Amino acid sequence: MKRFLHFIRQGYGDMKLQSKFSLALILAVTLPMLMLALFFYGKLYDMTVSYTIRQEQDLSSKTAPMIDETVQKVLDTYTELSQLSFYQTLFHQPVNYPFSSLTASSDAREFQKQAREMIDGTLITDIQIYVDFPNTSSSLFHAPSTKEIFSPIRYVKGTYWYGIFQSTPIPAADLYCPSFYLGTQERQNHGDLAYIRRGSLYYHGTSYPCYTAIYYSSAPLRGILQDNLALAGSVSYILNDRDALVASSDESLSGIYWLDYESIEESFMSSNNFIERMILDQKIYAGFYSISHTGWFMVTVLPSAPLIQQSHRIMLQYVALYLGFLVLAMLLAAFLARSISRRISSVISQMQQVRMGPPVPMGSPEYHDEVGDLMDTYNYMTRKMGDLMEEQRQAAEDLRIAEFNSLQAQINPHFLYNTMDMINWLAQQGRTSEISNAVQNLSRFYKLTLSRKQSISTIAQEEEHVSIYIRLQNMRYHDSIEFISDIPDELMEYQIPKLTLQPVIENSILHGILEKDTKSGTIVLTGWMEDGDIVLLISDNGVGIPPEKLPVILTGTGKSVSGGTNIAVYNTHRRLQILYGEAYGLSYSSVQGQGTEVQIRLPAKRGE
Repeated sequence: MKRFLHFIRQGYGDMKLQSKFSLALILAVTLPMLMLALFFYGKLYDMTVSYTIRQEQDLSSKTAPMIDETVQKVLDTYTELSQLSFYQTLFHQPVNYPFSSLTASSDAREFQKQAREMIDGTLITDIQIYVDFPNTSSSLFHAPSTKEIFSPIRYVKGTYWYGIFQSTPIPAADLYCPSFYLGTQERQNHGDLAYIRRGSLYYHGTSYPCYTAIYYSSAPLRGILQDNLALAGSVSYILNDRDALVASSDESLSGIYWLDYESIEESFMSSNNFIERMILDQKIYAGFYSISHTGWFMVTVLPSAPLIQQSHRIMLQYVALYLGFLVLAMLLAAFLARSISRRISSVISQMQQVRMGPPVPMGSPEYHDEVGDLMDTYNYMTRKMGDLMEEQRQAAEDLRIAEFNSLQAQINPHFLYNTMDMINWLAQQGRTSEISNAVQNLSRFYKLTLSRKQSISTIAQEEEHVSIYIRLQNMRYHDSIEFISDIPDELMEYQIPKLTLQPVIENSILHGILEKDTKSGTIVLTGWMEDGDIVLLISDNGVGIPPEKLPVILTGTGKSVSGGTNIAVYNTHRRLQILYGEAYGLSYSSVQGQGTEVQIRLPAKRGE
């Protein structure tokens, strides 16, 4: 009897897991219930999405006209202002007499009074008219009747909106300005949004540009957008045709679920229906509404996560009923799985130790069903994981060193430090235009340098890169370096690896021109097509290179004239040879005391 029971127990223990669970699930009849639950869940989510979108469409159909109405109030303010007698006289008629007589008139006093009355403090926060008039001591800017409204153009010349008007070939008549278009003083003293209208003042036969700015607050727009949301976790925002944020119900969420103007414009045919998009691996539903007069779009984004949570809450009610039916199936399955649950639990417990340290092998299994095979596989996996973890640790360390050396070779931190130090000096001197120029050049330089989407650039982009580099160096060294680029236009779109020209130019400056007593010189960049290859020539009139140093420059072991290494130039040479073959790369020629020429040869391949 004992032997028979042992045989039964051993046979049951050796039974395949598939047989054990199949028997339990057949007895419990849970599979049909599970399929029904899954089917119902899918329909429930779709219904939740449809209902929420309908709610949001109803709200947005009311919100968009409210935004239109708010913008119209701003436009109405300008219209009312422009119809005042003093405004008509000043900007629509030639003025051939002194401003003092005009500003002393009753029309001027009435103009200022009515302009002040248009400022309600809630939406309209201020009104300013900027005139590009050379005489800043004019009574237009100082008379009691006009000084609160009129200001010289120099107060806003550094703003983004002024740059837009100046850089546009055919300037627009007006511009709706989000917050960052305005200068700091404008935002602090006048308002965080503005509608700016361009005009002209004709004084003694000369036309002077002027800009009428109606400043208004983003708070009313923000309040309207916040009232537009039917779902927690969703966001509404307004953006303009330059992808700038005008107002948002939640700026952090609008940054996460940002949609660019171009893609919105492409989808605008579906503006009354929410479309599906993927943002940060999350499905969202977005609706678009055009705002009249402005070129703005109102965007409403419903993330899928809150919709899923809403459907989950409804599903929980169904699950509570479903669990009642599962109790019987669970009891039957627990009895049949008791022989394996203990061993599975031991495997799980052993695996959980991975959270605290490396995996540890288990003892040999008692039975040889699927769980026994799992334990054997786990023990084998543990040994392999130990080996792989050691290999990965070593590979990660090698990769870290390689990445560090690569970045160090590509970007010279001393150049950044020196440039930032120069910008700080300019700031102390109050030279704001030069600071702006330096920051823009530095930003563009590192944008071209650090873009890692592709390792191949074009000759045009590389030429721009070194031009910016030399401009920054000239700001530091007082325009002591003359740069002449004479590359034919037909070569500009050919391919070239990134950071090919800059290390050579840097050597020409640091170890050639700046080693001269005069600390000044010329660098010439030119190129031509030769036997199906492109040859770029960089020449300078620096101190030159001693004959004994020329053969070792491209070996990676040489020293520059001033004692530094040539590793950046060597890396550039080797990178070209690895990419294209030994026939390509750099070659040096130099006459000490007269200058150096560097030829860069690479195959002619057009950029994609």
